[in-house]
Amino acid sequence: MAKRITGRCFCGAVQFQFDEPPLVARACWCRDCQYLSSGNASVGAIFRTETFTTTGEVREYYSTADSGAAMRRRFCPKCGTPLFSEDLSLPDFMVVRAGALDDPELSRPQSTIWTASAPSWGFVDPELPSCGGHPAPAGKT
Repeated sequence: MAKRITGRCFCGAVQFQFDEPPLVARACWCRDCQYLSSGNASVGAIFRTETFTTTGEVREYYSTADSGAAMRRRFCPKCGTPLFSEDLSLPDFMVVRAGALDDPELSRPQSTIWTASAPSWGFVDPELPSCGGHPAPAGKT
């Protein structure tokens, strides 16, 4: 049996789990992620949605990413923790913000994306593969 992956928002009102490990984890420097992570790169783990379950109320915000993708972003309405992002054209996958995972080691970045949008002071790990813009979708690489 696969290890259950769990997480929650800061206040604990929203809890979630997956029954499979993430496909990949990435650090992202796109401007949207900089806003969502208070100016730094955002680290996200990409999971298949088929085993995803959640409890608690979430709110949604829809936007268009720099890549042109229609995005649904979900967060806790009580504490504001950003939790999930989904490209609406790829319903089988979701990005979970690394800080929301109970085991943050699961989201160690394997690459860095949107490096062209990083500020001059932003750290881009030279040991990781990087992409200046939008990469191929995780499930299609």
